[in-house]
Amino acid sequence: MPQIELSAGPVEYDDTGGDGPVVVLLHGLTMDGSVWRHVVPGLRENYRCVLPTLPLGGHRRPMRADADLSLRGVALLVEEFLQRLDLRDVTLVLNDWGGAQMLISERRAERIGRLVLCACEAFDNYPPGIPGRAIALAAKVPGGLYLTMQLLRTRAMRRGPGGWGWMSKRPVPKKVMDAWFRPAQTVREVRRDLAKYCGSIPSRQKLLELAEEMRWFDRPVLVAWAREDRLMPREHGRRLAELLPGARLVEIDDSYTLIPEDQPETLTRTILDFLHETEEGR
Repeated sequence: MPQIELSAGPVEYDDTGGDGPVVVLLHGLTMDGSVWRHVVPGLRENYRCVLPTLPLGGHRRPMRADADLSLRGVALLVEEFLQRLDLRDVTLVLNDWGGAQMLISERRAERIGRLVLCACEAFDNYPPGIPGRAIALAAKVPGGLYLTMQLLRTRAMRRGPGGWGWMSKRPVPKKVMDAWFRPAQTVREVRRDLAKYCGSIPSRQKLLELAEEMRWFDRPVLVAWAREDRLMPREHGRRLAELLPGARLVEIDDSYTLIPEDQPETLTRTILDFLHETEEGR
């Protein structure tokens, strides 16, 4: 996997290459770009897909000890990543993680031409639900993240209600989850990076103010939300579609938060339709 040295440290990424328009796909906490493994094949024929591994606990290469890995810091790393690879007019796609809220609210979106918000953190839903709050709490307790990540070796923790079982309706393959969790299970510095992020979430009031600052973004936006989501409230999808002037809302059945896992074919068609329609309008 290629990597690029950013101000915070090395960031690995996958790149399908090609001359087509660029789609950058981002993952959530303790995951990597493989969450998009069923979606990329449907996009790569006509689009260049780039998938960075963000320092959110699923990264194999630790960041520098002094790196800013706050919510804002990681969001600005996305901007830096686009700049360093000279990616322009990007369609930025997020699932689970909501860091684009920081980029848009701070008007750091020069290279973003379109935005896809796919069942992700929004408004004041940071960290989301019981799983998010549990890992944030564990990060505050000495040894808490280590214990939490070791427990995630078990099927009970991976599929239990109120935990990872609420991330997807269908089990994520064991080898995929093993790869997601292994860095934070085995590398102290990766847990350090993850703890930095978990301890950085702004206040509820600040998060709501940041959401309001997104109203200026009038470029095309697709809000793809899971009707049965247990972690990302259904009304947040509707609120985002109302907040962003160029947004359209599509609600997807039979899925929890990880729509790329539960309904990859439906999500791929939805994204492709959005890309084709917005290209025609340019």
